Amino acid sequence: MKTIMGVDLGTQSLKVLVYDADSKASVFSASSAYDLITRDDGSAEQDPQWWLDAFHTCLAECPADIKQSIVALGVSGQQHGFVALDKGGQVLVPAKLWCDTSTSTQAESIISDAGGRSRCRELSGNVLSVGFTASKIRWLKEAEPKKYAALDLILLPHDYLNYYLTGKACMEHGDASGTGLLDVRQRSWSRAMLDALDSERDLRPLLPELIKAEQSCGSIRPELAEQLGLNKQLIVSAGGGDNMMAAIGTGNVCEGRLSASMGTSGTLFAYSSKPVIDETDELAAFCSSDGAWLPLLCTMNCTVATEQMKQLFDCTSGDLEQLAATVAIGADGVLTLPYYGGERSPNLPHAKALIYGLNHNNTSQAHMIRSAMEAAAFALKSGLQAFERMGMHFNEVRLTGGGSKNTLWRQIVADVFALPVTVLNEEENAALGAVLQALWCFEHAQGRPIKLQTLADEHISENPSKACEPKPDAVKAYAEVYQSYQALVAHMAPLFSA
Repeated sequence: MKTIMGVDLGTQSLKVLVYDADSKASVFSASSAYDLITRDDGSAEQDPQWWLDAFHTCLAECPADIKQSIVALGVSGQQHGFVALDKGGQVLVPAKLWCDTSTSTQAESIISDAGGRSRCRELSGNVLSVGFTASKIRWLKEAEPKKYAALDLILLPHDYLNYYLTGKACMEHGDASGTGLLDVRQRSWSRAMLDALDSERDLRPLLPELIKAEQSCGSIRPELAEQLGLNKQLIVSAGGGDNMMAAIGTGNVCEGRLSASMGTSGTLFAYSSKPVIDETDELAAFCSSDGAWLPLLCTMNCTVATEQMKQLFDCTSGDLEQLAATVAIGADGVLTLPYYGGERSPNLPHAKALIYGLNHNNTSQAHMIRSAMEAAAFALKSGLQAFERMGMHFNEVRLTGGGSKNTLWRQIVADVFALPVTVLNEEENAALGAVLQALWCFEHAQGRPIKLQTLADEHISENPSKACEPKPDAVKAYAEVYQSYQALVAHMAPLFSA
C-alpha cells in the first residue's frame, strides 16, 4: 500500500488525513487542538511550537505500517500568519495570525507609503488588508526593533511546517499572495511593495524561494523520519493556504464552480485562468495553489457567531439547529452583525458585534441563534455579488467547513444565494486538497505528469443526501432581509470606524 498524507494546520487544531489513492479511502485521521492567544487590542497569536507538538501527537496515534506506507505529504495552513525566524531557524516571537487586527495602523501606513490604495493595487493586485502578513512584519519592526534586526527568514504557517519537515524554506504563489507583497499578475515579489514596507532594509533575502504548485518542497529530514517512524523517501509537496487547499479539495480547479467555506472564518472562492483584479477591493486577487488564480472573499467571522451563542446559552450544536428551526426566516426582525473580532469584508477592523431589532416578542435564544446563522450567509452573499459583477456566474455552490454539517444552515445558504448547495463526502476538504496536491506532486516526481483536475474528478464525490435546492418563497423573503442587513452595515460603518 502507498498512501498520501494531508495535514491541515488550522486556527483551532491540526488535522491529519492519510489517504489510499488506489482504494480512494481514508485509512487514518486524527486531530489535536491548541490554544489561541488573544488580547483586547485585537492581537491573535500562537506559538509555532504548538503546531509541531500537535503534529507529533497525531503521528503518535498512527499505526506504524500506515506511517511507513506514506510516500508524499502535503500541508494546508491558515493563511496570512507571520512566522519570524532568526539565522539559527529559531522563532523570534509568537506567530501573528490571519485574525489579528492589532496591526491596522501598520496596514494603513504601508498603503500610504506605497502611494495609496490604487497604487497598492497596481503593484500587487491587492490593497493591503489588516489581515495580510505585510502589516505584521511592519509591526515587528516598530514593536520589537531588536528582534526585527535579528529577523533572517519570513515564513507563513504552512511554510514553517514544511521547513520543519524538510529543512528547506520555500513558498508557493497561492499562500504568498496573502502576504500583500506578491505581484499576483507576474507571480513574483513586488520590489516596490517591499520598499513600502521597509525603505531602509532590503527584505528580499529574507523571503523564501517561490516554487510552482506541482513542485516538491523537498524530502523529509532523515532524522525526523526516524523519530516519527515515517518513510525516509517521503516527499513534501509545495502545500498552500487553507483556502487554496480547500479549493482543490472541493474540486474547484476549473472554471464555473463556486466554493464556500464556513469555518471560523467564512470564505467564497472560485477558479480563474487569469488574474481577477477587483477595483472595489471586495474580492482578493490571489493566485491558486494549482498554477492558476483564486479570486476570494474572506470574512473574519462566520461560525464565530454561533460559537458565541453556544457559550452564552450553554447549548450544543444540535441544540442550535433545533432552536433556530423554530423561528421564521429573518428571525422576526433580529439582525446580527457578527464582528466579534473586527472584520475584513467589509474593511472594519475595529468593528464590534451587534444584535439589532430585539423587542418583547423576539428576545429569545432561538431568535438570536437563527439571526447569527443567517448573518454568516449574508456576509458571504456580498461575495457572490462581487463575483457576478466581475462576470463570473455559477450553477451551484459547494459548501465546506463546520457550517456544512448543519442541515438548516445548508438550506439557509441555498435560499440566501438562490443556488443549489452541494456537500462532498469528504468533510475535511482542506486536508483532502493537501492530499491531492501531494499526489499530483508525487506523480510528477515519478515522471507521470497528470492534470490536477483529473485527480480531483477521480477522487472527489458528492453526498446527495446533503444537497439542498433553494425554495422560491424563501429566496424572495431572504432578498428583503438581506437588504435590511446591508442597510444596517452601512449605517454602523461610520461608528465602527470612529
